[in-house]
Amino acid sequence: MSETPALERVRKYLQEHDPKLAPVEHKETTKTSVEAARTLNVELGQIAKSILFRCGEKYGLFVAAGDMKISDKKVKALLGGGKVKMAKPDEVEKVTGYQVGGVCPFDIEDHIPIYLDQSMQRFAVIYTSAGTPNSLLPISPEQLQKITGAIFTDMAAV
Repeated sequence: MSETPALERVRKYLQEHDPKLAPVEHKETTKTSVEAARTLNVELGQIAKSILFRCGEKYGLFVAAGDMKISDKKVKALLGGGKVKMAKPDEVEKVTGYQVGGVCPFDIEDHIPIYLDQSMQRFAVIYTSAGTPNSLLPISPEQLQKITGAIFTDMAAV
């Protein structure tokens, strides 16, 4: 498979922050949590979905287990109020530099806060997108927190 600029960007970031980590490319699409879990033959919860939300003019990247729904109320509380909206695909690419289906939860603009769903800590290994719709990064939740500087929080909808 040919190396894309987004995948090169992920590899470079990992070399600088934890050279033991490496993304894996797959022939099958891993664009959605369901597709990724099927491709890897793992539980849906092990797939870390990265969703960009906006409240007013403030963005936040929320990384959640593939088997859970994120609470709008909790997003609103974390981002400081305003109407909660999932960012549109063009906003996602502009803010993160990654296209929907390949949003990597690191190497995004510094002023965008990153929140990690604490329920991912039930797994030793989770899989995040690695910049493309067919690449994934196996990583522990603790390693992900370390290389992103993100905050673990409860974001589950009840």
